[in-house]
Amino acid sequence: MKLYVKYMVSLRCKMKVKEELTKLGLHYVIVDLGMVEILEGITTEKRELLKNKLLESGLELMDDKKSILIEKIKSVIIEVIHYSDEIPKEKYSSYISNKLNYDYTYLANVFSEVKGITIQQYIIKQKIERVKELLLYNELTLTEISYRLNYSSVAHLSNQFKKITGLSPSYYRGLKQNRDQNLENM
Repeated sequence: MKLYVKYMVSLRCKMKVKEELTKLGLHYVIVDLGMVEILEGITTEKRELLKNKLLESGLELMDDKKSILIEKIKSVIIEVIHYSDEIPKEKYSSYISNKLNYDYTYLANVFSEVKGITIQQYIIKQKIERVKELLLYNELTLTEISYRLNYSSVAHLSNQFKKITGLSPSYYRGLKQNRDQNLENM
């Protein structure tokens, strides 16, 4: 049986879900971003207990088909941008469509209707969050970050970063370095 969990976007969330499933005596096969597959059926009582426990942790067990589809779309995007080292060889639209086995136009329409933004806007926001993370690690150059996140050029990444954050990538990286220096000088 598959269950879908909203706001499940990190490894810590997965650990929390596994913990709650174990406490309830539910045996899971897969706990992935946004989705859990358990071996047995789940009683209404256990489902309600799981739902309440997950809510306490900021997670939400979903029932609505559109919400479930939206979470699947978000999970695919988050997984490929934040947790995959490989760049998809195809466009994001094809990648998402193939991964979820739905027509991309349908996915895009449902996503826009429910979220109020396009899938492309969501992808851009996730990519910028990943750029911020990589800039703070200070292990990769902007050129390497641009390549890793499939930007056509460093200029494209820089323009998009500035449009979203109001700061240039180098200025953003400098903020962390200044903060680190100030902490050392205390």
